[in-house]
This record gives sequence, C-alpha cells and structure tokens, in this order.
Amino acid sequence: MGQGALLARRLVEGGVRFVTVAKGWLNYDTHGDNFNIMKKVLLPEFDRAFAALLEDLHQRGMLDSTLVIAMGEFGRTPAINKHAGRDHWPDCFSVVLAGGGVHGGAVYGASDKIGAFPAVDAVSPGDLAATLFWRFGLDPMTEVHDFTGRPYRVAEGEPLRRLFT
Repeated sequence: MGQGALLARRLVEGGVRFVTVAKGWLNYDTHGDNFNIMKKVLLPEFDRAFAALLEDLHQRGMLDSTLVIAMGEFGRTPAINKHAGRDHWPDCFSVVLAGGGVHGGAVYGASDKIGAFPAVDAVSPGDLAATLFWRFGLDPMTEVHDFTGRPYRVAEGEPLRRLFT
C-alpha cells in the first residue's frame, strides 16, 4: 500500500490527472475473521500509507490541487456473520476526501446507530460522482452518447459543493 501511495504521488507530480491505488492480494473484502485482519494487517498498513501520502503531498505543495479519495465500492453489513466477518452492504458506506479544496476535518452525513442506513445528509453514488466530475472541472450535467446515440448524463446527482472551500 505504501509503495502504491508513493507511486501515485510520483504520477501526480509527473502530470497524471487520475490515479488509482489498489490493495494487492490481501483486500478489504473480509467475510471472515474481519476484526483480526483489520486490526493487525489492513488498517495499520492503510493508516500509514494514507497519512504518509497526505503529508507528502502537503510538504510538496500539491495537496491543495490534488483530491485524494479513500473508498470502496460498497459498505459492509452492520451484522457480523457466522465467520466473524462482514458481508456486502450497498445501503450505507463511508468515503474519505482530502486535499483538493476539501474543508479539512469536516464530517458530512451520518448513519443510523448500527450503520445500516443513512440517517442525516444521505449522499447517493450519483452525488459522489457529480462531486468528483465537478472537482475535475467537468460539468456533471454533460451528456455523452452510447453507440446507438442514446444520451446519458455523466453523473445522476448533485455536487456536494459545501464540502469545499
């Protein structure tokens, strides 16, 4: 994870506009032994790499112009399964945004008390996509056309402008 974060910084420094850092062979899809794997392996490694990436970008004067996003493609069940793991859950998940004009330290939205459903300021995947396109300088209302000529908006949501300075 650390090597991926370092490579990401170097690519951004070299002018690459969009970089993905993916976890290698051991991923966050913890259907079993969730708590041990997260506590002993995944979270310490992620915390070190993410913090180092942000600090590195800051020291180089690149953090304000680089939006860093930490997220998965869905959430995890609020209930623990019989294997001490957590299964796929599309109804509620967390995203971390840093740099790129984000108000540092802000929290937007909240789940219910068990983390099953949004309770305050729900954000749809379309809202997140619209926010990212907007920050990349693209109008999320822009239409693209498929091979048959059917129009599609690049994002079906509203940018979360109040998260940014």
